[in-house]
Amino acid sequence: MPKRTRFTTWRPLATAATAALMATLLTPATASAAPRESRPVHSYADAVRDAVWVDTGLDGDRDGKADRVAVDIVRPREAARQGRKVPVIMDASPYYSCCGRGNESQKKTYDANGDVVQMPLYYDNYFVPRGYAVVGVDLAGTNRSDGCVDVGGRSDVRSAKAVVDWLNGRARAYTTRTGTTRATADWTNGRTGMIGKSWDGTIANGVAATGVEGLETIVPISAISSWYDYYFQQGAPLYDSGPEWLADYVNSPAARAKCGPVQQKLTEGAPRTGDWTPLWSERDYVKAARKVKASVFLVHGMQDLNVRMKHVGQWWDALARNGVERKIWLSQTGHVDPFDFRRGAWVETLHRWFDHALMGYDNGIDREPMADVERAPGTWQTSRTWPPSGTRAVTLRPGEGAREGVGTLGLRRGHGTETFTDDPRLNETDWAAHLDDPTPEKAGFTTGPLTRDLRLAGSSRVTVTATPSTPTAHLSAVLVDVGPATVRDYADAGEGITTLPERSCWGASTAGDSSCFKETKPKTADVDYTVVSRGWADLGNHASAGKGSPLTPGERYTITLDLAATDHVVRKGHRLALIVGGTDQGLIDPPADRPTLTLDLSRTSAHVPFTGGAAAFARATSGTASASPDAGRLDGVREPRTTHRVPEGGR
Repeated sequence: MPKRTRFTTWRPLATAATAALMATLLTPATASAAPRESRPVHSYADAVRDAVWVDTGLDGDRDGKADRVAVDIVRPREAARQGRKVPVIMDASPYYSCCGRGNESQKKTYDANGDVVQMPLYYDNYFVPRGYAVVGVDLAGTNRSDGCVDVGGRSDVRSAKAVVDWLNGRARAYTTRTGTTRATADWTNGRTGMIGKSWDGTIANGVAATGVEGLETIVPISAISSWYDYYFQQGAPLYDSGPEWLADYVNSPAARAKCGPVQQKLTEGAPRTGDWTPLWSERDYVKAARKVKASVFLVHGMQDLNVRMKHVGQWWDALARNGVERKIWLSQTGHVDPFDFRRGAWVETLHRWFDHALMGYDNGIDREPMADVERAPGTWQTSRTWPPSGTRAVTLRPGEGAREGVGTLGLRRGHGTETFTDDPRLNETDWAAHLDDPTPEKAGFTTGPLTRDLRLAGSSRVTVTATPSTPTAHLSAVLVDVGPATVRDYADAGEGITTLPERSCWGASTAGDSSCFKETKPKTADVDYTVVSRGWADLGNHASAGKGSPLTPGERYTITLDLAATDHVVRKGHRLALIVGGTDQGLIDPPADRPTLTLDLSRTSAHVPFTGGAAAFARATSGTASASPDAGRLDGVREPRTTHRVPEGGR
């Protein structure tokens, strides 16, 4: 992307007004030229700021009245005076009062009339001067809204969908929370784009999956596509609590006093067995991808251990099957907003995306490469499509090596067995650090050093045939790039970024709402290996991904683990490894027992998508590489941080 000069200062209002006047005085020939970019010709200081309460048609808090959700609006006054209707950028969030938004945890603030003074993040500062309205919606049960949080369910999604309907004249809104004076959205053309990180982006996914008219595009950042997969993977619990804890965390004090029945339904509907229930069906947006009419610009960190990359793979593939217009950015970070890992390029690209989707400008962004992938900290590669053309799944087979527990990985079917005992105190960093040592808690398999680079892109699967010694057992499968590299330190508190004291400004400011935000830089680590992709399962779910059953010790079971999507290049001289273990401490919870598992290597395999398919893998693993692996401890990033339980939007 060409570099854009950052807005560290703002043009005086008189200059902006002159630009607006000149736009009305263009000659016919000039005026007929189609615009390609919205310009900051509107005054941010003079913007209209107001609030409405939209009727959702639900009564989640059971007070006998329909729930109303608060909608704070910032929009250009000049457009309103001229009778011009504007499109809307909307962020629907549960975090506007409890937790804050962005790297600096900004919250909404209000004046004496109850109108918003500070709208968190830069969207209003940057886009309102360019002719957009920016709308911040408090999800039901949060901040100034009625109702109850139901963690991705009907109430959450309806909170935002009702606002899209109101913007398009299909729902009712009021000027106060309890009054009867109606509010109309006669200032908008109804064309709406939803954006947000984490829970906010999740709501964008959920609203798009309703197929609501008027939602033209969504920009989900680090977002959930199916809430079951936030709490479980194939029966294996990822956290020690369920959605009832999360609802209580973000509910307003008033909602907590009323929402006991909703809390009870969340508890009963999400049993810690990991079984799929109707509660999860209601919160599975992937199954409704066929309804999506909006275009999707998806952004995610490939090392996000909060909202994990499985959400990307299954959502992206479902959208592709249904022909949805798509774009994707994949970074090396954890749960981090692109504003904080690629700021200049991000604001420019987002601006062009909204101009195309909401203003209708033919700026070419829909014809540019679909994917941007971070290859090294701050270094990006584009791909025309994603996964890249020519990417095909290749079946890799683990085999016995010269030492027990240290095997091979290649195209030929393996023989024999490998045995390991679950140690819930250890995790993927412990396993990878001792990849070349026969330790008792894992089984590891590696290729030889590669003779050329090998790119894997998309979602992998690992099929395991194992005999457990106990009635319960969990499995983890991890793909590892073994070789020296400098990576973003996603296990650090900043999840791959360091926040600096210096600020840069992105739009206009007022005394109560600054457009200037702290800069960041990559937080890096020099490592001997990089975990590329992960997947987990409860072996008791071998017959059904959605329902588990006790195991019979000594009986053989086969299960296929879904690994997270990724895009990674294993460099020449590096090795690709597969590790199979039990509890990945910090990332899944342990089973009731401590099993010993015996793998049948002839019935165990990994299905990995390589660009160039089997031929590319064969070429990369043929011949003699210039480097050979040395046994001994390998250093990676630190172990995964304490388990997240909140899909928050912090960084």
